Amino acid sequence: MTSGNNGASTPEDDDPFGYLYADGQAKGAQPPSGGGYGYPNSVNRQRAVGQRQYGGQQQAPAAATAPYAQVPQQPGTYNQPNSHYAAPETFPGGAPTSPQQSFRSDGGGGRGRGPNTKGLLIGAIAVVAAVVIGIGIAMLNGDSSDDKAGGSSSVAPSTSASTEPSKSADSNASPAALPTIDAKALNLGTGVSTASDVKGASSDGGVYVTGLNQPGASVTWTVNGIPEDGVYTVFATYSTADEDQEMTLTVNGKTFGSKFNFGNFAHAKDGDFSKGWTKTYAWPSLNKGTNTISISCQDGDKCNVLLDQLSLKAGQVKN
Repeated sequence: MTSGNNGASTPEDDDPFGYLYADGQAKGAQPPSGGGYGYPNSVNRQRAVGQRQYGGQQQAPAAATAPYAQVPQQPGTYNQPNSHYAAPETFPGGAPTSPQQSFRSDGGGGRGRGPNTKGLLIGAIAVVAAVVIGIGIAMLNGDSSDDKAGGSSSVAPSTSASTEPSKSADSNASPAALPTIDAKALNLGTGVSTASDVKGASSDGGVYVTGLNQPGASVTWTVNGIPEDGVYTVFATYSTADEDQEMTLTVNGKTFGSKFNFGNFAHAKDGDFSKGWTKTYAWPSLNKGTNTISISCQDGDKCNVLLDQLSLKAGQVKN
């Protein structure tokens, strides 16, 4: 077999515009006339208008085909509907007939709806309202608390600001009673003695210490059973008349920081010791166990005092 010209009937040689070129005309290409592309025996790929498939059904052509299978233009005016026009939704399987079908909220085709902005807006408003209500309730409760606090306030001083001894001052006291000593049980220094001529002393038999109004005179109390280290109150029952007196207090061999005040708190007249019985106190620090407490008349002291009793209490108290 020898090579030759097989004609223009093969698909790769089809050229719809072959009749425009010299080689196509030489092969017998002619302008199209309702058949193929112009070549003899060429493949016809044209289809008449109206033969498109809609929903699997064949639609018949609207009119007889002209060259190129076109429907002849119908007369009409500008912007007027064409009588041969049919909307796509009139064909089976065509465009949807309502807007709701083209927008599905279930995501099953087409374009779904956007977020539910109305629901989100209602939720946001509810949250803001809840916050505002909560703040209002908190403010009302705060005002009522302030009112109650203000209504219960008193102009009277509090217990901690009172000049009277507080209960907390006695909280350190030991359950066991701290000792008290009468005048006749004290250790008396040189020139000091006891007497009972002046009435009003609290010691047994009305006995008191006298002779303390001379330099170097003293009395000493050895105290046992102090429960713990700390500050204690030393009370002294005594009598004086006319001027206030003051003497030296010594604890465990160390002079107390200030003089022991023996003031004329009873306001007794000069020499009237029976009217001058009263009490005074000091707040020294004691050690746990045994301590020595001395009252003496040192240089510069005023010692015209009749001493009756000495006693102790834990903490800083006044009576």
